[in-house]
This record gives sequence, C-alpha cells and structure tokens, in this order.
Amino acid sequence: MKLLQTVHGVTFQNPTVLASGIWGITAASWRRAAEVGGAGGVTTKSIWLHEHKGHPNPTIISTEHWTLNAVGVPDAGPEKAREEIAAYMVRKPAPLILNIIADTVENYALTAAALLPMKPDFLEVNISCPNVEDEFGKPFACSAPAAAAVTKAVKAIAGKTPVFIKLSPNALSIAEIAIACAKEGADGFTVINTVGPGMAIDIRSRMPILSNRVGGMSGPAIKPIAVRCIADVYAATEGKLPIIGTGGVHTGEDAIELMLAGATLIGIGTAIGTRGFDVFAKVAREMQEWGEREGVEDLEELVGGMHRQLRKGK
Repeated sequence: MKLLQTVHGVTFQNPTVLASGIWGITAASWRRAAEVGGAGGVTTKSIWLHEHKGHPNPTIISTEHWTLNAVGVPDAGPEKAREEIAAYMVRKPAPLILNIIADTVENYALTAAALLPMKPDFLEVNISCPNVEDEFGKPFACSAPAAAAVTKAVKAIAGKTPVFIKLSPNALSIAEIAIACAKEGADGFTVINTVGPGMAIDIRSRMPILSNRVGGMSGPAIKPIAVRCIADVYAATEGKLPIIGTGGVHTGEDAIELMLAGATLIGIGTAIGTRGFDVFAKVAREMQEWGEREGVEDLEELVGGMHRQLRKGK
C-alpha cells in the first residue's frame, strides 16, 4: 500500500504526524520525530503572542488507558519559536505544521502574523482556549460565531498558507463549529483536541493529583470519541476539506479506523510514551502490512471509506 500523502500540495512520506504537545517543543525534537521516529510530518507546540507560564507541577498523570495533562500550554513566545523553526528549516526532513493559540481574536491574528514569515507548510489554529472577551469565558471551540471569527481573522493574513482549525470534542456540535469555520475559508481541520477536563484523586491524601486539579484527557480511551468527531466533521463538510485525525492512536489499525472516518493525516502524541519515539514508523509499517493483507493499494481508498460504505448500503 502506498503511504505517500499529498495535502494542499504538501507531500508527506507517510500519513503520521507528530501532534502538537509536550513531545515536540524544540527543533531537535521535531527533527528526531521525523528522522529517527519516522513521522511523515511534525507539529509545533502551541505558540502564544507573549510568554505564557503554564501550571506548576504535578501536571501529568498516566495509566495504560489514559493520560491527564494540565501543563497549561506553557510557551516562551514568538521570538523563541522563530529560533527553533529557523533551526529546523536548515535541513527540513518533513513538513512543518505551526500551531498557534490565543485568548482573543486579535491576538490570534497577531500571533499568526508574527510567525507566518517562517513559512510553515500549514498553520494549525488551536481554538480550545477560553475567549477572555466572552461574557462567560467560553472556549472559541465551543462557539460557532467565535470559531468563525478566529478563522476569518487568521485567513485574512495567512496568504497561501493553508489554515487548519483544531476542533474540540467538548463542543455541543462539532459539526456546527466545522461548518462555521469552513464558511470563513478554513482549509482543513485537526480533530480532536483533548477531552474533558478530567480529574484523578489520590485515595490516600484524598486530594486531586494534578496541581491544577483537572486536565485534558488523551490516550486510548478517547479514540471512539475521536472517530465519531472525525466522522461528523467529514460528513458536515462533505469530505471536501482534509482532516488531521488525532486522538487515541497507538497502532496502525487505530490509524486506519480514523482514516475510514474521514482523516487524511494521523496525529500521534500520547503513544510516544508507551511505544517509543519510533511509534510513527511502527504505525506506518502496521498500516502497510494491513493494506497488503486486505488488498488496499492506496490510502485514498481508506479516507472516508465508512461514509462511502454507508451510502452503498442505502
């Protein structure tokens, strides 16, 4: 099975992508994911307009089923990000997806403007942060008008750089959010961000384990939610916009399931902690082996395959 994927004119040697998060903070980690780990593409951590401190330790707790993450999206700001991106671009081994985050629509646009000169292949817009200008601080990802406003503002300055909006499973209707963003020119989506927040309690001290008390949940337990959300977004946008599917992927068969729901590329993060930094190569190999067994020659046969099968059954 051919694993090469071309999205908006950008070629990925295989569909696996390092997801934005704690495993990809520096140029060295992005390079390691691509050159050693076998990732087809890499995504930066979320970058703010100004330095953002995040939360104090402890910030992460994991089991074999799930991970709770309450790092609070710490970041040194655009100047440090430009240094790391420049270092990666010297010998860029795989496409770079630049992830940005902000607390106002204006700051999304300003952050994008500060970093787009670095010429990332895609711009990924994390809209899961609370909107400080909203009366109740509702996250952008949970409001169709707010998500649309961010999309419009970023698209206005993105030029030819494709803009992917990272959607949250916590929205009442993720399909409604996707449609609103698509109307404002979104070029694709990343589906999904973490689920929750969730909480873990130490039964001896009777206190929350995380200093922030709650954190976003990732890992195998959220895969069925990711599959449903990807399927909803694909159907709502009629399969016209590419989706980076992420959430609970640990094996090649997990990745194929997300592709059948509608994903074009596959983001992997939490699985690095359980399967090693070469999880990307492992997943790609498992996909290849599955394709050979099933007689599938091209990944495009898989993308959205469930939807086509359902239509056949009617």
